[in-house]
Amino acid sequence: MTNPAAYALFAWQAGWVFTLRSLQLTTDPAGASAALAAMVAEKQKAFAEGAFAAGRAVLAGARPDLVAEAALRPSRRRVAANMRALRKG
Repeated sequence: MTNPAAYALFAWQAGWVFTLRSLQLTTDPAGASAALAAMVAEKQKAFAEGAFAAGRAVLAGARPDLVAEAALRPSRRRVAANMRALRKG
């Protein structure tokens, strides 16, 4: 993901996922609490996976751009999966 366009795509996808999920929460206030808890857990898991991956990359002597890529990979996968799921409805 050393390509700046890949970072831009990730940011765009994350923004859309946030927007679409926010709209879904407004349509189901009763289920919002459980949905928000699941979203928080999903982000914590992706962050932890990324932190460990970055740590492994640093210990392996990887270049800084590859460390950053390792750190962001779990979040990118999760955002892309959420985007696909939201498109399907």
